[in-house]
Amino acid sequence: MKTVLRHTPIALALALMGQAALAAPPILAPTVVITGTRVEQNSFDLPMAIDSIDAATIQEQRATVNLSEVINRVPGVASAGKENYTQEQSLTIRGFGARAQFGVRGVKLFADGIPASTPDGQGGTGLFDLASAKRIEVLRGPFSALYGNHSGGVVQIFTEDGPENFTITPSFQAGSYGTTRYGLKFGDTVGNFNYSASVSDFRTDGYRDYSKSEKQQANFKARVQLSDNATITMVGNYMSQSGQDPLGLTLVQMEQDRRQQGLGGNNLTASEYRTRRSLENTQGGAVLDARLSDIDSLRVALYVGNRNNEQYLALTTGAQAAPRSSGGLSTFDRDYWGVNVRWTRKLEKLTFSVGAEYERADEKRLGYENFVAGPIFGVKGALRRDEVNTAEQTGVFTQGEYALSQDFSLLGGLRYTRVDFKSKDDYIVGANVDDSGSTHHSAWTSAFGGVWKVTPTTNVYANVGRAFEAPTLVELAYRPDITDPGLNLDLKASKSIQYEIGVKSYLTDSTRVDAAAFYIDTENEIVVANNTGGRVSYQNAGDTSRKGVEFTVDSRITSAIGGFATFTLLDAKFEDSFLTCTTTLCPNVNAPVAVAAGNKLASVANKTFFGELTYRHAASGFLGGIEYRASGRMYADDTNNARVGGYGIASIRGGFTQTSGNWKFNQFARIDNLFDKEYVGSVYINEGSQRYYAPAAERSWLIGLSASYSM
Repeated sequence: MKTVLRHTPIALALALMGQAALAAPPILAPTVVITGTRVEQNSFDLPMAIDSIDAATIQEQRATVNLSEVINRVPGVASAGKENYTQEQSLTIRGFGARAQFGVRGVKLFADGIPASTPDGQGGTGLFDLASAKRIEVLRGPFSALYGNHSGGVVQIFTEDGPENFTITPSFQAGSYGTTRYGLKFGDTVGNFNYSASVSDFRTDGYRDYSKSEKQQANFKARVQLSDNATITMVGNYMSQSGQDPLGLTLVQMEQDRRQQGLGGNNLTASEYRTRRSLENTQGGAVLDARLSDIDSLRVALYVGNRNNEQYLALTTGAQAAPRSSGGLSTFDRDYWGVNVRWTRKLEKLTFSVGAEYERADEKRLGYENFVAGPIFGVKGALRRDEVNTAEQTGVFTQGEYALSQDFSLLGGLRYTRVDFKSKDDYIVGANVDDSGSTHHSAWTSAFGGVWKVTPTTNVYANVGRAFEAPTLVELAYRPDITDPGLNLDLKASKSIQYEIGVKSYLTDSTRVDAAAFYIDTENEIVVANNTGGRVSYQNAGDTSRKGVEFTVDSRITSAIGGFATFTLLDAKFEDSFLTCTTTLCPNVNAPVAVAAGNKLASVANKTFFGELTYRHAASGFLGGIEYRASGRMYADDTNNARVGGYGIASIRGGFTQTSGNWKFNQFARIDNLFDKEYVGSVYINEGSQRYYAPAAERSWLIGLSASYSM
């Protein structure tokens, strides 16, 4: 019997086309992006789906804590949390990345040109500092294949430059559920040296019982003008977040009390297991940009980082004490580094780049029982796992653009990527035999497209590309039989071929419309095999397909009123049937479960909508906005027996800005989920005890104050 959560979305009408006669009509400025071609270009002229979110949209009247605050306005993109900071925020692009139980898979992340994804393809958006962001770029579709080991797309954040004069901005926010955030930004320009820095401390008691969390963050960027032809940019990021994990709820539990904590093995609560997680990520790097001649330029980037994690799971003593169990406490300490070099030549009609990349991660992974005699849970017990894992990614690529005529351009690229994994098992005790091993994945990926300037204000484009996605170290960490330790080295890389057509058009100087349609065929899709007590293993399914359409309209209706809306339809399904396991100890004890061809991919909504109306009154310094976000139905498991209904939620915000001498003051207030809707924000895919649901917060409020002083 299928479980269904139903909700009727609220209709929202956006009057985007009717414009009042103005003496000086508002104009949409061109959007300059880098991610698509690795050189600055107007996004309107590129044969790909790429969007940019500016600093005002990111920072104004928002908490600036989670990427989901702004990224859901991009068509084809979805991000959500599980109402706690132990799982990190999810991020999917056209359905890729949905399988991630925490962090980001299938999407390449960059912070100021430095990868925020480790060499195996695993990343986390928590490293992004939104409070100091200049813009966020999102590349979807085939051309993301030229960035290496992923299938869905590329998300890149750029930190704002320091101001001309020393400026310091303290800020404070407070909101529902005991939420507070303290922040401080400062920056300056001294001669040929420019810098900006941001630090913050965020804490919340959480919407649900036993979901207290905190996050500390620091971001630094400095640029030195070495000469008229060369600059070096240094960046550093630090993020530490920890919290209690309330676990998922069953449908019955959610209907009883959606704010309660979930149950682990033996029906003990999350607080009885003391389930929790702490994560720390530190990285830094330097980027050299040099103009070698009028037509040649060189870019060299070097970075190093460390990511460490400690997670207490809700596994029974029996499961942890099994002869080949890895225990219920998982830790890793991962050092990583990388270097990439790119040379670019710009001719009259041809621009092309060639480059090479190398990335490496060395990880010490340990497992312990999370109990001692009694048993008392949530403490470090006996050692059950000890291994050293290594991941390396090597890539070479070329990419170029050629203008066949004034109205038609071609863009293409080719890349070779190889990912190597190696594991050395240092825990060989009794039934725990030597599980050392190695494997590698490699592929040629490519993308090719063209754009036709039908009129000066309308471009039509098409592209095609091949992508591949190797499993990450976390996905290799456990075999489908969770009592069998060692890496799941039989897991294969998935490969995709993607097609896209689109149109970009300025209907007027103040209204732009973008539309895209895509089809993606993937083989060896990586899916969740077993999800028990927070421990997840993965397997390969057969072929899958993703097809959909995306639509965006952006309009400056008047000089004071703006409108923005995006809409996505997405059909992501399994083309082949396969056997999976969603129960403990599968496949050794329980029979596998059949997933039928035609079933939808779990945790992928079939449609999404975002709409926004803003109003700015320059004389008074007032800015306000109304937002509406809607999502269609999705499934919590691959068998499609647990269905999560769609929802629609509204938000309202407003505030004032005042200037007095060298001071600038800002105050705002916002209410999210204005009509107090009850809905599921995200799911735990294929959870073995049907604890699929992570209820989202009901109506919540947030107020913020800041004062900026400039010398």
